[in-house]
Amino acid sequence: MSEKYLSVKALTQYLKRKFDVDPHLQRVFVVGEVSNFRLRPNSHQYFNLKDEAARISAVMYKGVFNKLSFRLEEGMKVLAVGRVTLFEPSGQYQLVIESIQPDGVGALYQALEQLKQKFQAAGLFQQNERPIARFPKKIAVITSPTGAVIRDILTTIKRRYPIVQVTVFPTRVQGKESVGEIVAAFDQVKQRADEFDTVILARGGGSIEDLWSFNEEVVAQAILSCPIPVISSIGHETDTTIADLVADLRAPTPTAAAELSTPVMVDLLQAITGHQERLIHAMNKLMKDKQKRLATVQQSYLLTQPERLYQAYSQQLDRLSQLLNEYQQRYFNQRNHSIQLLTQRLLLSTPQQRVKQHEQQINFLAERLSRSMQHYLQAKQQVFQKQVVQLDAYSPLNSLARGYSVVRTTDDEVIKSVQQVEVNQAITIRVSDGLIDANVTATQRK
Repeated sequence: MSEKYLSVKALTQYLKRKFDVDPHLQRVFVVGEVSNFRLRPNSHQYFNLKDEAARISAVMYKGVFNKLSFRLEEGMKVLAVGRVTLFEPSGQYQLVIESIQPDGVGALYQALEQLKQKFQAAGLFQQNERPIARFPKKIAVITSPTGAVIRDILTTIKRRYPIVQVTVFPTRVQGKESVGEIVAAFDQVKQRADEFDTVILARGGGSIEDLWSFNEEVVAQAILSCPIPVISSIGHETDTTIADLVADLRAPTPTAAAELSTPVMVDLLQAITGHQERLIHAMNKLMKDKQKRLATVQQSYLLTQPERLYQAYSQQLDRLSQLLNEYQQRYFNQRNHSIQLLTQRLLLSTPQQRVKQHEQQINFLAERLSRSMQHYLQAKQQVFQKQVVQLDAYSPLNSLARGYSVVRTTDDEVIKSVQQVEVNQAITIRVSDGLIDANVTATQRK
């Protein structure tokens, strides 16, 4: 019974063979939207292609992916060419993509826009804005050694500014080999950077494919790292390449690049002649003004009557001398008056005089002390007499003299209540002139 059942592996291998031998699946053309794309650096790329109704797994091997001229992004609509196969471990069919390009926009245009966005975000379009040398001595031209471009540049420079030296660095300007040659030409210019004032990078018109060498990132980096200002003239005026955007100056045509790099020598000579004539005229006018000024100065009283120059100063010196004498006399008088005042104060401050002053002060204070002591003693005596009178008034002896007595027990305890004694108890009675011994015969409470 089990002979009728296939293993999962056998079934999968059978289905894979069906996919591999089907001629309709060996090269299919699929349009769809990139989904679930996550860039895996230096590896195979796995994602999905989908539309409104279905989804298919896709894989791009590393060698194919690295040759793309644009950046694959999530959500991008693409035209893919590849073969359909079955991935045995998961049993899932997939599209192995052999080529891919954006749908609706060419791959080169897509890559150009993406590179523009990258450079714009990095600020590289504004990095090189150096001024072009106004009077160059030597110009480096990077272009094809044959064709109308180099002839136009050389003819224009010779016509406008024949004294400048031009060095041509011949390169191919299209094709895969042109990129390396252009970068190598810039390397040569960098090695001789002290010789040149300006670099012209030029090429005639063409399609985007023809001009693509000037959209390569390595060419843009070569321009950005060039220590000499670069004028770029690639294609026609309507063509714009990355090289044009990163250069210090963009010219619409190669002829315009030659014009922007050089002045017109005839105009310079005319300008120099005009400046020379204006300078001579200005110098003549200046000389006449200076001669007229010299004649006026020579007739001035400072030269004809030099004594008048210092007469006023002499009068001022006399006046200042008089003022100085007055101030000096006033100062001495003030100093003498101050000395007299200090002498009088010094005489009043001699030791003998100060001793007399202190003696007088001591006598005065002694007299005040004596008077104060008398008043103090009198006041104290009055207070003492008052206190003696009061003490005498409150004395117990005075109370005894008036007929009062103090009764005590034999233990010398003052008897204040009948409860302190008993009948037949001996007591002592103190009167004003002595003591009376007695016995209690009876007690009576009130």
